[in-house]
Amino acid sequence: MRPLVVLLHGLARGKGSMAKLGKRLHAEGFEVWSHTYPSRQHAIGTLAAQLADLIVETAGDRPVCAVTHSMGGVIVRHLGDPRIRWERIAMLAPPNRGSQLAAGLAGNALYRWFYGPAGSELADGAAWPLPPAPFAVIAGTRSLALTNPSSWTVGRRFPPGTPNDGTVAVEETQLPGMAAYAEVDATHTWIMNDDRVGRLVVGFLHRGVFPEPSVTV
Repeated sequence: MRPLVVLLHGLARGKGSMAKLGKRLHAEGFEVWSHTYPSRQHAIGTLAAQLADLIVETAGDRPVCAVTHSMGGVIVRHLGDPRIRWERIAMLAPPNRGSQLAAGLAGNALYRWFYGPAGSELADGAAWPLPPAPFAVIAGTRSLALTNPSSWTVGRRFPPGTPNDGTVAVEETQLPGMAAYAEVDATHTWIMNDDRVGRLVVGFLHRGVFPEPSVTV
């Protein structure tokens, strides 16, 4: 039985941000489901609970894979719902250890207003559960890009010499137990549209490994 591939966008984004990658996965024979969830309105646990019901309704008893971007990777870590038959998870630029940028801005009233409860929760990932299935992580390393506004605003807060994608430090993406790991020359905002990222995701969803040599940690 072919798995349903769930696409989970990041904070303050929508399902359209994952559309190009979704088309690629569809062309590879995957059934893809994507949904814009209210990322700025609720805490991470609430968002996960809402999405769990929608995923169960859509997937039924089929196996489920996920491809996540940024905070979507944190959401999927809270989706250990026994009703979901998780198979594999590919995480793009996830702040798996929490975000030092979010931690530095958590006291800012404008930040809290715009990004909501989930944005504040991103400051500390110490208590988050591990992903509910074998998972791969792809980190971006392009720290400055005109198409990623945070890279030339708050992204300049990263200490010199810290590899990052303009929003999330490379080190922040990593977790023990990764089935595969790679770094790509891509910026945080558009990592999901990178061609190499697409190849890596397709390979991992098919076989549980990357189709080309990857960086190991």
